[in-house]
Amino acid sequence: MLDFKKLIETYQEPLYWHLRRLVVTHEDARDLLQETFIRAWQKFDTLQKEEAARAWLYKIATHIAYRHLNRNRIKPLSTEEISQLLLGRLKSSTYVDYEEEGLVRFQQALLTLSEQQRTVFTLRYYDEMSYEEIARIIDSTPQSCRVAYHHATQRIEAYLTR
Repeated sequence: MLDFKKLIETYQEPLYWHLRRLVVTHEDARDLLQETFIRAWQKFDTLQKEEAARAWLYKIATHIAYRHLNRNRIKPLSTEEISQLLLGRLKSSTYVDYEEEGLVRFQQALLTLSEQQRTVFTLRYYDEMSYEEIARIIDSTPQSCRVAYHHATQRIEAYLTR
């Protein structure tokens, strides 16, 4: 039998960091994590197998993060405008250790990626998910995820070597 409390205990920290990588600020990630678990609780009866819980929770969290990033905009922002917005949030964050210059540059490189590339990269690199699992989370195909990951790594490498 599925235990919601166990899901929270298991996925609270990894989901927080996933959200944090997408929306940058601690406050937003914390709020979106709470919203993720509220949404998951509301739909908990639709979860059939415990093995599917990880992808299911990440999918909810990812969609909530995307909605948050696109909320309250009069016009859609370009990838560049979103990157600039998130870089501004990173620079103003009190939760960033600027002593770690390499890590800050890596985070800045991540923020130059499109939403899809950043999501695929973080799920693959940090959460070590398969392309099949990532595809289920972002409603894509494994091949598209491979391509997005490849382009993301190229853009990060180019950013870090300039």
